Amino acid sequence: MSRRKWWVIAALCTIVLLSGAAVILGNFRPVITTYAGADGVKMKFKTEGTSFLVYGEDESWREVFAKGVNLGATVPGHFPGALPATEEDYLRWFKQIDEMGANIIRVYTVHNPVFYSALVKYNRNKGEDPLYFMQGIWSPEEQLIERRDAYDEEIVQMFKAEISKAVAAVYGDITVEPKHGQSSGEYKTNAGKYLMAWHLGTEWDPSMVDNTNRVHKDAPRYDGTFFSGTKDASPFENWLASLLDYTAQQEQKYGWQHPMTFTNWVTTDVLEHPGEPLFEEDLVSVDARHIEPVNWDAGYFAAYHVYPYYPDFFRTDKTLRTIPDGNGGYNTYKAYLRKLKAEYDDMPIMVTEYGVPSSIGVSHHGPGGRDQGGHDEAEQGNINASLTQEIFDEGYSGAILFMWQDEWFKKTWNTMPFEIPADRRAFWLNVLTNEKMFGVLAMEPGKAGQISIDGDLADWDNLPEGEVKQWEGTAPGVKGMKLAHDEAYLYIGMELEEAFDPEESKLFIGVDTIPGGDIPKKELAGRTLAGGELETLIQLGQDEESQVSIAPSYDFHSRLYGPDGYWMLPEKPKAGSKDDPLVPGGTFHAWKLAISLMMNPPDTRFAHPFIDETVGMLKRGSTDPESPDFNSLTAWQSKGRFVEMRIPWMLLGFGDPSSLQVVDYSPLKNKREFTTVTTEGIRLAPWIAKRSELDGSAESAAKTMEIDLEGIRPYTWELWETPVYSERLKQSYYDMQEIFTRLP
Repeated sequence: MSRRKWWVIAALCTIVLLSGAAVILGNFRPVITTYAGADGVKMKFKTEGTSFLVYGEDESWREVFAKGVNLGATVPGHFPGALPATEEDYLRWFKQIDEMGANIIRVYTVHNPVFYSALVKYNRNKGEDPLYFMQGIWSPEEQLIERRDAYDEEIVQMFKAEISKAVAAVYGDITVEPKHGQSSGEYKTNAGKYLMAWHLGTEWDPSMVDNTNRVHKDAPRYDGTFFSGTKDASPFENWLASLLDYTAQQEQKYGWQHPMTFTNWVTTDVLEHPGEPLFEEDLVSVDARHIEPVNWDAGYFAAYHVYPYYPDFFRTDKTLRTIPDGNGGYNTYKAYLRKLKAEYDDMPIMVTEYGVPSSIGVSHHGPGGRDQGGHDEAEQGNINASLTQEIFDEGYSGAILFMWQDEWFKKTWNTMPFEIPADRRAFWLNVLTNEKMFGVLAMEPGKAGQISIDGDLADWDNLPEGEVKQWEGTAPGVKGMKLAHDEAYLYIGMELEEAFDPEESKLFIGVDTIPGGDIPKKELAGRTLAGGELETLIQLGQDEESQVSIAPSYDFHSRLYGPDGYWMLPEKPKAGSKDDPLVPGGTFHAWKLAISLMMNPPDTRFAHPFIDETVGMLKRGSTDPESPDFNSLTAWQSKGRFVEMRIPWMLLGFGDPSSLQVVDYSPLKNKREFTTVTTEGIRLAPWIAKRSELDGSAESAAKTMEIDLEGIRPYTWELWETPVYSERLKQSYYDMQEIFTRLP
């Protein structure tokens, strides 16, 4: 045999062997069992009665409880339209979500192609135990709110275009040209077999829904191929039926059917809330029962976003006070779930958003302490787990937590006026904005893994050269002070001459950022302050004393809600009353955020008082997750002569630390808008005062002591455009892992 023939035969044998191996491996590769109807259409999930069902490898349908998380597409430094997540990010997150016990991820909109290819890659060897996803389709939210007419031709076309894009993207059958703020690329991976359901739209603006119903009151009932409006459907509900039908038509092209739903929330639910003060929160209903599937065997279900603190009727509606919470109050969340579920006695219903954030800031109060913010990670986990259990116990078909990761770009109504400029929100972490910190995956600022607030300054020595600056000043009792910063905090490490004892003394650090301010005479205890005034004052003492307070002339809260702004605060509150902003024993104001605005008839159903809360309190503990003293909201700790702290930027007056923007003293524009100036840096002036000096029971030895602000060099830094961050699974992750793995 010639050498040439030998190589040809060898090559043919190799091809045959490789082909056989491919067939064998293909036969043994885990596959998803799907139901095929008489017409060949595939299904993996469907609804039946009040149940959500999955088709198993035993070729039977069984009930399934959807337990999962909402997943965003951003990381710090980016806004949603940037979609910066990589395959590495997605694969890491999928594994962590899977290990948490979740069986589904919900996404709000079409992600870049890498999401779908990464999910298929992750599920490749998962067989009948994959991680499914629920595909949201974003509605033209801004246009709907602006035009208040869902039937607007451009809005309809925009929504349909997004639906077509979403369906084709899921099935890997579209190339989308780049467009600012939207996903794009070549979608080649078919992820349809891992889809659990379609989830159309966003939370509906009640004024828009009401106006649409009035303007189109004579619109005919929608009678579609796969979805129709019932005889009771409103014009807006018929509009929704037409879009669900359009989604079904698009999916039918690929030989699949999946259950359908649309986004809804408490504001447009089907219940009446006589205890809700705001008319708009109970203005109109969007009723899933007024839409019905026609020739859509995969079925249809209702979905709601239900949080325990919003709208206000969770606190004010007496009709929800039917289930005692065991602590002398009522579990209005569970009562609401029960009432809502009772309305849906012939179709499944899921809660596709719920949860509380782990943030310092608070923006709404909820019964039983289930507030929107003000929780450490342990409290967040306990509350989220209890909400999950209640959703399951009340017979819902799914609970999808909000959310997976912290999102720095988010905003909240009560800190928005101070975050200036708004287009730089994503570059820094404002821990007073609760919306940024709903995740069970912490997106931590740059020094979180480098400096532990525990009273031990040894880890400061390991920071890269140039990232720590020595305070250039002198103060009695202070041997030295180190300063550093990151995207969320100013870090201060102090070495004192003697051990710090909060029972005997208080430690003060005056903060000067711009010209103006006030002098805290009581806290100075006989000392004088020269060369300027202070904007804020850091005070460390016993637990109830440790806080950042703000100069009366600088106080954001008083300026915005007092006579110069909304006029919801008394002009001259009685000293020592609940309205008195002065910190007890001091001259500066407590740092507060509004929680609820003053409302009165006829604008509201009944009067509702102005509510605020002090958010400048500084918790003592440790930021080391391995420490028994760990608390995610820790601000300071001391050990012997060493004191260590991290102070949130906004408490120091910053509107944007990444560009050194500080809220200034200018009168509010239109009585509503603050302005900023660029600071030259932060001047810090420390002093230690004995309690006997502060209460006047002893002659102060500090009467001749002068603190010269001009003689202190300001701490400053370079502007940043790219934030540094790291990921960490929060304590709340493990609480959700426990309940998700326990629930069937």
